[in-house]
Amino acid sequence: MKFIQKIKNNKSSIVLLLTTTLFVGCSNYLDVNKDTDNPTIAPLDLLLSNIEKDVSNTGDFGIYSGSLLSVYTHQMTTREEQDQYGAKVDNFATNNEWNNIYLTLKDIETLISQSKETNNLVYLGIAQLQKAYLLSVAVDLWGDVPFSEASQLTAGILSPKFDDQKVIYSEVLKLIETAKTNIKSNEGLQKPGTDDFFYGGDTAKWIKFANTFKLKLYNQTRLTSDFDQTGFNALIAENDFFSSNADDFQFARYGNISPTDERNEYFKDSYNSTQFGSYQSPWFYEILKGVNPNIHQGNPDPRMKYYFYNQLIAGQFPPDQGDETTGNPKADYWDESTGFYSIRFGSVGPWRDSSAENSYTYPGIFPAGGRYDDGKGEIMGTSTATGIAPKRILTYDEFLYIQAELIQAGKMTGNSATKLQAAVTASFAKVDQVVSGNGSTQKDIPVLIGSEMVNTFITNLMTEFNAASAAKKLEIIMTQKWVGTYGDPLDQYNDYRRTGYPILADPTSSSKEYQLDNADGFPIIDSQTVLNNPYQISLFWPQSELNVNKNSPDQKNTGTYKIFWDN
Repeated sequence: MKFIQKIKNNKSSIVLLLTTTLFVGCSNYLDVNKDTDNPTIAPLDLLLSNIEKDVSNTGDFGIYSGSLLSVYTHQMTTREEQDQYGAKVDNFATNNEWNNIYLTLKDIETLISQSKETNNLVYLGIAQLQKAYLLSVAVDLWGDVPFSEASQLTAGILSPKFDDQKVIYSEVLKLIETAKTNIKSNEGLQKPGTDDFFYGGDTAKWIKFANTFKLKLYNQTRLTSDFDQTGFNALIAENDFFSSNADDFQFARYGNISPTDERNEYFKDSYNSTQFGSYQSPWFYEILKGVNPNIHQGNPDPRMKYYFYNQLIAGQFPPDQGDETTGNPKADYWDESTGFYSIRFGSVGPWRDSSAENSYTYPGIFPAGGRYDDGKGEIMGTSTATGIAPKRILTYDEFLYIQAELIQAGKMTGNSATKLQAAVTASFAKVDQVVSGNGSTQKDIPVLIGSEMVNTFITNLMTEFNAASAAKKLEIIMTQKWVGTYGDPLDQYNDYRRTGYPILADPTSSSKEYQLDNADGFPIIDSQTVLNNPYQISLFWPQSELNVNKNSPDQKNTGTYKIFWDN
């Protein structure tokens, strides 16, 4: 029986309510009168399963912030308000992200309390790690947020104060160490097993996650005056991090549709939709194709066929709106040489809003569990792919990119080129791993690792890296991390704000924004992309929270309100 069937209380439909005034998620256990036939305390295993399902929603697609942040990191484009960095105070995805985090934190506090009372310390440590993770995400997205007074309804706190983001981060780092101690103790009559969807109760893997997660947080704060060099040194000396993609912190997705749909959320957002809402970014595509003049030029990425599925075959004229008489494809962005078809960021072109459902490029087999692009072309739908691909949160290849950045920045010893090559190799291996578990009906999907095209790509990449300046080397590391973590935009959003890399599409640039030219008499016109909003360096606090919480701050200016680690 798959995991969703075990969960008795699925909160996938989030109601926008005040964070700390809710008794939900476990309300079927907590809000009942005493009854000898019904429990008033949620079993630890059901609590943990439900919590991990909700933790996996963080930064996901569909009703959560993934679709917004993927536009802000230029791996997707859209016609919705997040185009041109225009998400508003009542943005649906932002509000859902906030509520999911705080509703899940309420459940985590219940698990922490019950684990302490019963001395089941492994459960306690796992709960504390997930609390630490959610609080770090809350700070990364919004800055100051409720912390010390959150989930304190029973103490009479109806309007929790917003704590200083630096203080929260400091407490998160301490909580990770407390969690490690509890997990290592191995105390308790009840131990997690199949109810632990992340690691199946494997405490060694939880410790590796704790350390790798902590290294990620240290990396994010490396440019601040609050950087804890002593703690960082101790963590490096402990040297117990992810060692392969078998350690990845991710949430498995399955092909089940009934009784609940367990497929990848990005898949459901595209293949399972009657109308496109999110499109593949031409900027991202051109970097992978190797035509961007400033990075990886002439070095096409073999992952393109795994990342994008083109409904059009190479040379096929777009059937939806194209005018064959005049030769006008009536496309906002179309590459005849591959069939890639999409819309541009900030486009005001005449064909941006055309209905071209049979032409648009879909996300591929790697990020979404969609189709591998075998070049044959096919109109996509819910039955053309499995939707089986994990929700990746923190992975081995991402850990290696973090190390490469730390080495390049002089925070760790080692060789940044060697570490970058290992990271890129691990990213290709991750694609192979996802493909092998996809259950696709497509035959003979090529294995990337060991192939000539991958070896050539990595050789060319390392030649480019070794000849680069120090600043360019950092750009290459961050760009490859951006490419490798496609479909996981939370950390990409953090990375861009911290380092300024990767370079993103800029409609205000004086240079040519896109390089595509089909030589068909209908070239891309740069003036048809505009940018009327500043980059949102943090997200709006949900207005619904500010309206009912008397201790909340005034709404922020998202173009100027920085997260403390933002460079």
